Amino acid sequence: MSQDAAIEQHYGRPGLLDRILKSLAKQGVDGNDITIETLAPLDEFHVGGLFATRRIASRLTLMPQDRLVDLGCGTGGPARAIADISGCTVSGVDLTEEFVTTGRALNDITGLAEQVTLTQGSILALPLPDDAFSHAVMLHVGMNVADKHGLMREAFRVLQPGGRFCVYDMMQTSDGDLKFPFPWASDASFSAVARPADYIAAAIDADLALEAQHDESAGAASMLSAMPDSGPANRPDGSADPFHNLAQHIKTGLLAPTEIYFRKPR
Repeated sequence: MSQDAAIEQHYGRPGLLDRILKSLAKQGVDGNDITIETLAPLDEFHVGGLFATRRIASRLTLMPQDRLVDLGCGTGGPARAIADISGCTVSGVDLTEEFVTTGRALNDITGLAEQVTLTQGSILALPLPDDAFSHAVMLHVGMNVADKHGLMREAFRVLQPGGRFCVYDMMQTSDGDLKFPFPWASDASFSAVARPADYIAAAIDADLALEAQHDESAGAASMLSAMPDSGPANRPDGSADPFHNLAQHIKTGLLAPTEIYFRKPR
């Protein structure tokens, strides 16, 4: 099985929109109350959720006239949040068709369809023109992308001169073996966790300049540990809960949620 097929199999489960709407209904959220905030627990898949998205939008100092691309956008939670926060136009690309279809429906429900466009495709061959965006983000996606050099070349291609790229991924920050499962991979076969230095080297090779790096581990492990365990009955192989396992790796310093900011030279 190819890496792309393994990723789609891992993430793509039919009926996602219906599950999201049913989950919201159980919480007493009807169609008129669906907002960026009420959706956040269900469409912000990275550590820190909506809080982290707002932090990144602030660090990028986005303006309404900006155009941003979200690489590996999932169902579009961060794309919608960024559009809502800043007023800018956002394009998202994701490999998993179910995510894109669901995200488009959520764009309509939240009234953001004119600001947010989602497209199915590979972030290693973006279906987007050159020099089209003032900013780019990639939130917890690179752990499934082995070709960091190809990723950085595509980010460089679609960014305008002077454009900025924020990568926010789980990165390995000390020596040691990773013990699966994690939220992005049940085993090592389609995991591509790398060190910050690997991202930086790939970016520099693509002519992107390093601007800043932030370790966002503080509070992340305790937040993940507080999430309810899905229970062994839901894991036929008897494996560890992926979120609690990730929390343990953050606590021991093997992994860290890390933001790195790059810029395309003018």
